[in-house]
Amino acid sequence: MARNPDTSRIAIAGAGAIGCYVGGLLAQAGHSVSFLGRPRILDEVRRSGLHLTDYAGLDVRLPAEQLSLSEDAEILRHADLILVCVKSSATAQIAEQIAQHAKPDAILVSLQNGMGHADTLRIALPAHDIRAAMVPFNVVPMGGGHFHRATSGDIVIGAGPHDVATTISVEGLHVTQSDEIEAVQWGKFLLNLNNAANALSGMRLQAQLLDRDWRRVMADQMVEALQVLRAHGQAMRPTTPVPVWLLPHILRLPTPVFRRVAAKMLTIDPQARTSMAYDLIAGRPTEIDALQGRVIEMGAQKSIPTPLSTALLAAVKQAEQTGARPHTPQELRG
Repeated sequence: MARNPDTSRIAIAGAGAIGCYVGGLLAQAGHSVSFLGRPRILDEVRRSGLHLTDYAGLDVRLPAEQLSLSEDAEILRHADLILVCVKSSATAQIAEQIAQHAKPDAILVSLQNGMGHADTLRIALPAHDIRAAMVPFNVVPMGGGHFHRATSGDIVIGAGPHDVATTISVEGLHVTQSDEIEAVQWGKFLLNLNNAANALSGMRLQAQLLDRDWRRVMADQMVEALQVLRAHGQAMRPTTPVPVWLLPHILRLPTPVFRRVAAKMLTIDPQARTSMAYDLIAGRPTEIDALQGRVIEMGAQKSIPTPLSTALLAAVKQAEQTGARPHTPQELRG
């Protein structure tokens, strides 16, 4: 891949909320960016262009005529760098499309929730340089091609022979590389376990985090997952300024104290919901199997019970079938 960021050709494989936001900022910075996605999103962008905003006042607009948009994976064929942004369940499918259309020296970065997606890509695409990544922030789809970044944090990608982080670090998007990307991903995985609780609560993320009963649910499932991950000897690096083991204790603090502590760790604006919440609202399948499902599977391997993860997975699966409705913390605890 060309090392000069101005000459890199980038493809977004999965133009959803994260893909449109990241790809839009890269296009705004002067990169040649192609978007591969579904008509549900791309038709909005064709009508309205891309409108990108964030919690800190960013406001970027890109007219549709300046964007390369396609439902056909043929659009991948010229890319030097492919940012994989599809849902967990679509990883194998996008790998097949990349194998069919992409250049053999294209670099791939997995900007996906959950664990193991880069490994899935490596198995299908052994000749490619493939990097795992951690995306810490939440992007809210506002409709009409408008995507709003509602939380803080910087993207981290796995280290490799090319300085991909410099290529995709642009105004409004800071990216670093790490030799411990799997540990960084597991740190984010622990936080992503709240996706299910937020989706089931029917609340916006900020309001949910200011409810002590919901924070206790978040803390208890984090403790459950920590026990499982430690039994597997899994290293974890925090994505916040505090150690992962301390997070459950912070979540259990009285709300006035939690509010002061959390303000130093993370910025969340009032519009934020998790991606799983939007999936349930829209009647789409969620990524629950890649989150709570992974905890349950790993717990079973070590004979560690995971009752809260099991209850959350069952509730989300039910909501996928019958539609979203607000739950209480007490319902999820049985």
